[in-house]
Amino acid sequence: MGDALADQEQSRETEVLEEPMQSKKRKKRSKTLIEWSAVLVVAILLAVGVRAFVFESFFIPSGSMLPTLQIGDRILVDKLSYDFHSVHRGDIIVFRKPPTDVGSPTIHDLVKRVIGLPGDRISAVDGHVYINGKRLYEPYLPASALTYHLTPQIVPKGDVFVMGDNRENSYDSRYFGPISEKLIVGRVVLIFYPFSQFRLYW
Repeated sequence: MGDALADQEQSRETEVLEEPMQSKKRKKRSKTLIEWSAVLVVAILLAVGVRAFVFESFFIPSGSMLPTLQIGDRILVDKLSYDFHSVHRGDIIVFRKPPTDVGSPTIHDLVKRVIGLPGDRISAVDGHVYINGKRLYEPYLPASALTYHLTPQIVPKGDVFVMGDNRENSYDSRYFGPISEKLIVGRVVLIFYPFSQFRLYW
């Protein structure tokens, strides 16, 4: 009988010892869950922040930038690029649809190449672009590409003149005029899909 009482007391002691250990394990699991939840929340916030303020991806729905950008390409745009330097001639940019663009109402963003900068005198002679009286070097165009329908003009201050690389099939500044730099979303820095089209623009 004495042994039975001793076993009962030992059993109670074991239960008393086990309860704090189980409690510690539960607390540890809860702490781990909270930590991972916090990491996930921070990761989501960073992803949203990066998309909103740093980079944004776009889908190319038309052939206006052929052969540089193919229909279906996915591009990455640096939205902070022009916070650190001015727009450069030759940059490929994404910009909000200007009010003078009477094209499709379902299109809100456009992608074109910067051809003329503020103050530039732009014109076309025999199918070639001239900036301030000098022919513009455009290595990104096929040798057979020619530029027409370009009214001689001076790009206003605060604006840029944009055109698609597919000069025969691009609705651009030749039709809706120069665009305000305030409409620029950012500069195209990468074609990331499809992988066969992968290319960096720096």
